[in-house]
Amino acid sequence: MTPSSNPAGLFSALRERFTVLWLAPLLAVVALGSWALASPLGSSPDDDFHLASIWCSGTTSASQCAEGEDGERAVPVALLSAPCFAYDENASAACQASSVTDSVTTDETDRGNFQQSYPPVFYAVMGLFAGPDFEASAITMRFVTITLFVVLLTALFVLLPAALRPPLIWTWLITTVPLGLFLLASNNPSSWALIGVGTAWIALLGYLGTTGQRRIALGGLFLVAALMAAGSRGDSAIYLVLTVGLVLLLTAHRERGYLLSLLLPAAASLGAVLLYFSSQQAGVASSGLGEANGEAPGGLSGFSLLAFNLLNVPELWTGIFTDDVWGLGWLDTSMPAVVTAGALVVFAGVVFSGLGDLSWRKALGIMGLLATLWLLPTYVLVRGTNAVGQNVQPRYLLPLILVMAGLAMFAAGGKAVSFNRFQIVAVVTALSIANSVALHMNIRRYVTGVDSPGWNLDEGVEWWWAAGPSPMGVWVLGSLALGALFAILVRSIASPRVVP
Repeated sequence: MTPSSNPAGLFSALRERFTVLWLAPLLAVVALGSWALASPLGSSPDDDFHLASIWCSGTTSASQCAEGEDGERAVPVALLSAPCFAYDENASAACQASSVTDSVTTDETDRGNFQQSYPPVFYAVMGLFAGPDFEASAITMRFVTITLFVVLLTALFVLLPAALRPPLIWTWLITTVPLGLFLLASNNPSSWALIGVGTAWIALLGYLGTTGQRRIALGGLFLVAALMAAGSRGDSAIYLVLTVGLVLLLTAHRERGYLLSLLLPAAASLGAVLLYFSSQQAGVASSGLGEANGEAPGGLSGFSLLAFNLLNVPELWTGIFTDDVWGLGWLDTSMPAVVTAGALVVFAGVVFSGLGDLSWRKALGIMGLLATLWLLPTYVLVRGTNAVGQNVQPRYLLPLILVMAGLAMFAAGGKAVSFNRFQIVAVVTALSIANSVALHMNIRRYVTGVDSPGWNLDEGVEWWWAAGPSPMGVWVLGSLALGALFAILVRSIASPRVVP
């Protein structure tokens, strides 16, 4: 009798093969799901625009979006008023109570993707889940994105050669607390931009370095990631093309099979360029993001504005870990210093360790990404007569920071970066504490506003979902799940090993 025909034998075989790494996808869903529940409808930046765009994407009921005058659309007023708490950290989301259940009343607005400001793919896919219950629809969309993310990363981990698994995991571990976690679990198209750009480059790297069915599968994952990137934001479409060029830099050689394999990334890059020019975001290249309050602060202009931006652009990089200027949500949810310091120190330490293993190709790629992260926002700011702190936000640069983190951990010399037990414990502890504090602060901001401090999130609740775990339940689940996930993943990729 074989183990497969003997239930007891099958269970014994599975138990022998089981590793805690199998729990990682489930823990990731729970952790990101906690972030999805930590914020109300309309909590991510410009959500009035993005929610209206989803409900008017063409894949929703016509009754949810009617033609208005002068290019405007009549959409449910609940979508437009959802961010009623925006810019006031002391205001809870209780202000939604009178409108969020109103699926009948509409109002006309020009705030939406009605003139193709953004590529249409993200809005069209999310529109499949839009309905008259706005809160349930928004949560469903968030979990759809979370599921896509977890499935894509799990498939990549299984399919990628052993040498590419550490950079895949380090990419996401050291860059997403707290802004990345917030965006991945939001209704903002930046979620797809992060997923698409952050996975496409390494899927393509695996595709070019494998053969057979594994290559076919990795090519398919690359196309999915490329579509998510180029179909969500115009800038992420350009980032995709840049990262394709980066992968070619890392892998280029003269061999007929390799040259034929470039047809796939060439086609994806062409599609990304077409999506970019089909959106009005293409105009940023010539005019920037527009003037903010008429002029840059202090009357900066000309060379002084250029110099100011060049010297202060790094503030946009550190902003992904949040600070007094760049908070979560509508930039109104600030984080304690322990979040910023913990996440930033881990990022800097891990990336610095990765730079100990360099080839000329890897060094050139990192310098190219660093130059792009410095010069591109400077150019956009100066063209729009803006200074750092106006219009250009850290989340716009996060996709490229993801790629740079992964590239730093790429084993260019054949030996993966290794960490001792103390370093592993330090990384896991710092990231777990930073995530737990950030999640607590994010929930607090919406259930009562930050003017009602306290450790017990269930006390004095002014806003929360009608069903599901309590605020404290969400915080505990999210903190434990992500802490366990960090421990499992770091332990699996941080042990000394020679990469085959």
